[in-house]
Amino acid sequence: MEIQSSNSIAKRQALSTKDELDEFGFSIVNDIYSEAEVLQILALIASKDSDRATFRKSEDLFAIRQFLKEVPEVKEIVFNDKLKNLITEVFGESFFVVKSIYFDKPEKSNWYVSYHQDLTISVDKKTELEGFGPWTTKQGQFAVQPPLAILQRNFTIRIHLDDTDENNGALKVIPQSHLKNIYRPETINWEVEKETICEVKKGGVMLMKPLTLHSSSRTTNGQKRRVIHIEFSDVDLPAGLQWSERLN
Repeated sequence: MEIQSSNSIAKRQALSTKDELDEFGFSIVNDIYSEAEVLQILALIASKDSDRATFRKSEDLFAIRQFLKEVPEVKEIVFNDKLKNLITEVFGESFFVVKSIYFDKPEKSNWYVSYHQDLTISVDKKTELEGFGPWTTKQGQFAVQPPLAILQRNFTIRIHLDDTDENNGALKVIPQSHLKNIYRPETINWEVEKETICEVKKGGVMLMKPLTLHSSSRTTNGQKRRVIHIEFSDVDLPAGLQWSERLN
């Protein structure tokens, strides 16, 4: 397994955020949130009742599904002017939120995620539609793999509430893997592919295409890794099916 060379990194950094995302499948933009905004977000999360069904607690992970629904007060801070301007600059004004999750990887977490693509979307119910499947249900939430064309339109923004590097679970990605459509992890040719570790500063964001192969390692430095994961689309689903968390 190889790490991307300094020349490749320099090439990426010379591109605009939009061009980097299109060509490599991901981009990092720091300084979107101030220290005060990060603290406000964390305080709102801490004020919520964690016994609800959408909250998941274990020694290795604390997560909130349907995050923007469960913590609605956070929306005004999350969608500050810097983030809204970034979204408009890179994607235009037609996109809307379709999914949101908060992840807290604790200081001593052994939780890791192997390489995968984000191949499912969250919807309001299960219904038989051509090109949609297989289906899964987790904590009452329906998810389905949609046609490839929908996944190719979508994007994810990961908001980092802690400094994140390879020692506390920064995402590792395979650049340009999103251009290969469905790319099964077991077929990765490490003689050809190169891995990039996506270090993000507290208050920064990572933009990513869902078809970009990504993974994360265990925590080794005793530092938290708290992230808000928000997925966007500009696609209206077929009649009879709705995005479960659509937010304009």
